[in-house]
Amino acid sequence: MVWVATVFLAGPLADIAGLPRLASSPVLVAVGLALALAGVGIVFVAQRSMGDSLRIGVDPSERTTLVDRGIFGLVRNPIYTAMIVYAAGTTGLVPNVVSITALAFFVVTMEFQVRRVEEPYLRGVHGEQYAAYLSRVGRFMPGVGRA
Repeated sequence: MVWVATVFLAGPLADIAGLPRLASSPVLVAVGLALALAGVGIVFVAQRSMGDSLRIGVDPSERTTLVDRGIFGLVRNPIYTAMIVYAAGTTGLVPNVVSITALAFFVVTMEFQVRRVEEPYLRGVHGEQYAAYLSRVGRFMPGVGRA
């Protein structure tokens, strides 16, 4: 998880170091702040919704209940979605080359993590129940990325 903190801090640290911003406006700052705060709030809501199924990483020997209600009824990966929203918000707050690159890197790595690690694990653990969930709920946005 150190890499997540690095991605989240890269743009602001580059800004502090004096890397020029690519844009600057009160509207961009307001939108960035709203997105960052919304991202943090959604992370807490999603983590709370997971209850006993909350875990960090994938342990193949672990069996948890499939959470498919509440915020998980809208998107399959609301914690990652919220983290991407947060990263987009910080990019709006300090729009520099480093923050934009970090955001792009983060989105790509989240796609990789979900597609190559988490979805195969959940398919194996939950079988048909997970297949049905995949068919009705989007991966990161409602309706987008259904199987």
